[in-house]
Amino acid sequence: MADREKVFVYPKDVSAFGFDWGRLSLTVAPEVNGAERFSGGVVDLPPGKGHTRHNHPGAEEIIFVISGNGEQMVEDEKGNPVVAKVGPGCTIYVPESRFHSTLNTGDQPMQLFVVYSPAGPELALRDLPDFRLLPAGR
Repeated sequence: MADREKVFVYPKDVSAFGFDWGRLSLTVAPEVNGAERFSGGVVDLPPGKGHTRHNHPGAEEIIFVISGNGEQMVEDEKGNPVVAKVGPGCTIYVPESRFHSTLNTGDQPMQLFVVYSPAGPELALRDLPDFRLLPAGR
């Protein structure tokens, strides 16, 4: 039988990566519950905030907009930015190693669910200058 605490995980149950632009709570990851092929979690972006252009070398990403409205950029295969307005229910596919950025353009918080495959590229976020580890429950 599966360990209940590792199978059913809420963002409040795990420590979060805090940044000036928002937070990432990994709810699925090797270090959280032993996931081997992917990782994922909830991203919270306050109004007017977002993460800058970056990529995840060797990994694909799925971004699902839970709530809020924003502007998503994903570069095409030639490195040209492709920008679209996104809102609840939109799924964004970020091909392997592709540069992308997200900005909350609304007046309410924006919440996303992100998945990385393979797991691991999100750990590089710990090296950013504004990174801080937020304890579970915050």
